[in-house]
Amino acid sequence: MHFDLIIIGAGAAGLFCAGQAGQAGLRVLLIDHAEKVAEKIRISGGGRCNFTNRDVGPGNFLSDNPAFCRSALARYSSQDFIALVQKHGIAFHEKHKGQLFCDESSDQIIQMLLKECAVGGVTHWQPCSVQDLQLKNIPESNARFELHTSRGTVTARSVVVATGGLPIPKIGATDWGLRLAKRLGHAIVEPRAALVPLTFDEQVWAPFSALAGLSLPVAVSTGQGKNKARFLEDLLFTHRGLSGPAILQISSFWVEGQPLQIDLAPEHKLLALLQAAKNESKRQLGNELSSLFPQRLALAWLERLALPAQRPMPECKDRDLQTLAQQLQGWQLSPNGSEGWRKAEVMRGGVDTRELNSQNMESKRVPGLHFIGEVVDVTGWLGGYNFQWAWSSAVACARSLNRDDSTA
Repeated sequence: MHFDLIIIGAGAAGLFCAGQAGQAGLRVLLIDHAEKVAEKIRISGGGRCNFTNRDVGPGNFLSDNPAFCRSALARYSSQDFIALVQKHGIAFHEKHKGQLFCDESSDQIIQMLLKECAVGGVTHWQPCSVQDLQLKNIPESNARFELHTSRGTVTARSVVVATGGLPIPKIGATDWGLRLAKRLGHAIVEPRAALVPLTFDEQVWAPFSALAGLSLPVAVSTGQGKNKARFLEDLLFTHRGLSGPAILQISSFWVEGQPLQIDLAPEHKLLALLQAAKNESKRQLGNELSSLFPQRLALAWLERLALPAQRPMPECKDRDLQTLAQQLQGWQLSPNGSEGWRKAEVMRGGVDTRELNSQNMESKRVPGLHFIGEVVDVTGWLGGYNFQWAWSSAVACARSLNRDDSTA
């Protein structure tokens, strides 16, 4: 069987690319090894899918080649995808900092993508595994690739790899796309878990493990100079370390061996407040601190610094208040790792974008071979950015295939 285009991976990028290419008149085969379609979409955003962000720009993405994402993002924006969601009658809302979620269910986005594929006449084989991909030259069908699959042998002029990243292996994530790219001579930026909770040595974390479940807004930063990253988001204490949006964001920037700096009161000048309370309040230190922080956190910090919670504010020493403020607003600690692929939301790293054409996502090494979505070394912040990269890279690829095939 021959197709104009075979897409491997029926996640966000693969589904969208298939629909776009099919509607452009290409004969498209979409293949995925998993039993269920687009499980990562289904579980995202607490089941409501944070499908994009109102404000998306190149600065919201990480890559060893930062300029690569500009072209695709400019040619298919978040406003373009929002218009498609509205066209399909899907109600949505803005939750936080431009993050857009379905009012009802993430399944609405999956069904929308499947409808787009149906309109394009896409052939969808799932579950179906690709056992081998070989480069061919078949003049009679203009084919460049031959794929041996669990449903038979197929050929195509173009192949798109949209196999995603390594997070959440229990829903079918594999390194198939990375292995294929490497076998065909592409450089790989070392993959690592991103948007992931961070962990600490057991002894280091012992004083804080009792705070598990506690959440509060913080400022968290890591790195120095031009490599410094800082986020204002909520932090969540866990039994093994730290999570919540603040930590997920900073985890993409954190490098092993680097410390985190955390300001637990980013909207306050804590020392000034404590000094004012010393002069004006007769409350105990523990009660005063608990008016600014969750009580468990306040008491844990006083115990850690050996400061009596029962001490009346007027009796507190200036140097103790200064130490307390510095510790709460300049908490520094070094993770020993992360919760890994099982808890990561995305993969940082992937196929080196310096070996891809930013206009159409095509390999510079293998004509007709394209890489889109998470398998590429482009990683978005938390907040809908990674889905937007899936949509944008898919469209950049699909539209270029249409132009190529129309002139072939």
